Amino acid sequence: MSSLSQSSLFQLTVVRLRLFFREPEAVFWIFAFPILLSVGLSIAFRNRPADVLPVAGTTMQITQALNADKGLNAITLDVAGGRNALATGQILLLAIQQPSSIQFLYDDTNPDARTARLIADRAIQKAAGQRDSVEIRNELNHEAGSRYIDFVIPGLLGMNLMSSAIWALGFSIVEARQKKLLKRLIASPMPRWQYLASFLFWRLLLLVIEVGAFLGFSHFAFGVPARGSFWQLALLCVLASLTFSAIGLLIASRAKTMQAVSGLMNLTMLPMWILSGVFFSASRFPEIVQPFIRALPLTAAIDALRANMLQGTPLAYLLAPLSVLLAWLLITFSLSLCIFRWR
Repeated sequence: MSSLSQSSLFQLTVVRLRLFFREPEAVFWIFAFPILLSVGLSIAFRNRPADVLPVAGTTMQITQALNADKGLNAITLDVAGGRNALATGQILLLAIQQPSSIQFLYDDTNPDARTARLIADRAIQKAAGQRDSVEIRNELNHEAGSRYIDFVIPGLLGMNLMSSAIWALGFSIVEARQKKLLKRLIASPMPRWQYLASFLFWRLLLLVIEVGAFLGFSHFAFGVPARGSFWQLALLCVLASLTFSAIGLLIASRAKTMQAVSGLMNLTMLPMWILSGVFFSASRFPEIVQPFIRALPLTAAIDALRANMLQGTPLAYLLAPLSVLLAWLLITFSLSLCIFRWR
């Protein structure tokens, strides 16, 4: 035990931990910010009853037919007034009485307006005496795992693993380089690889608190499920953290100023924040860019986390995202060792 405590790798790792916990800003962004963000998103995108959509009809008869459906709130307007209400966003649809038909005026690029059109058509057809040829019965399903908060929690976890690893390593190394601390370290008998490895060990130790606090809060506060193996989830988090740590190490390998490394980190992370499916599915992007998106490490990490937590998918069926993460880890860490600048 004494030989371990006297090793340079052990001392460097302890120093990294002490320096981190002496910075309240870093503690807030890594531990508190993801929890606050998840609370905000859970409120903004909470499951709630369907909205009552505002519409209008040009005759009292149409308005009464529309109001018969609980999903609509209809008023009576003339054509000119209805067009003005549409243009100013007061209503989503205007039902205009024609001599032998009813004309719907709405914006088909607005999802709510398309929904209003379907409901309005159903209400008017029912008022005209139409009967359903097949009886439809509804069975409501509110099971955890299908809500937006269930979808977004693995995305926030992956984003936090990336941001904390890249920012922590990037800023720490470049700050030491700016202050000429790296020059002093290479003059000591410490093996150079131990300095770089201490950052990875520090990230792994911090990972226990970082992931445990966030997932524990999401489970007890929102009931977010964790259907997969706990140990496989832990392995996924370790692999993702090591991968992003290696990327942060590569970014900081040559940068000499805080401004330079900050720009490089933002340039690296911004495309992944947008493309990798943190807040919405990455499948929304065009098919032509899907191979590029699937090759991003954050996409692979989030896909694997969602599969484990929400579907209980074993690691044996996650070879594609695991391979992406492992490739990024090996390639970026190897490049970091080759081009790392100590001065």
